[in-house]
Amino acid sequence: MSDTQQFSFTLEQQEDYAFLIRFDQDIPPLLTDEPPPLGKDAGPNPSRLLAASVANCLSASLLFALRKFKNNPGPIVTVVTAHIERNEAKRLRVGSVDVMIQVDAPADSLEHLDRVLDQFEDFCVVTQSVRSGFPVHVSVRDGAGKLLKS
Repeated sequence: MSDTQQFSFTLEQQEDYAFLIRFDQDIPPLLTDEPPPLGKDAGPNPSRLLAASVANCLSASLLFALRKFKNNPGPIVTVVTAHIERNEAKRLRVGSVDVMIQVDAPADSLEHLDRVLDQFEDFCVVTQSVRSGFPVHVSVRDGAGKLLKS
């Protein structure tokens, strides 16, 4: 059995830079959009989705690691700040992401906290993928299905 998994879903342009994401499971669609002047801020833009993915994955990974040792951390609140910068070619990029995770429980009530804090980031799929980088293969087709770029 292979450890490789995959998923796919569809984005449908709604208007200008607004896209409706239709996920592959029974998940409600999500509208994304760019801020003005390109879009109308009708939903989160890709940079916000990326930062949210990193923060959500880290929060869930910490929760899992804490619960593995029968801890009850209480509600978790995470604040994420993405820093948008220009690269050498003057193109906007997500330069860094700061994630602050706060658990409700006091530290002295959490078992094996040092071990949890040393390991939980390693189990976060999104954060580790972004940190190490990964190939993104892009292809473009026209309305007739002709491959324009691969």
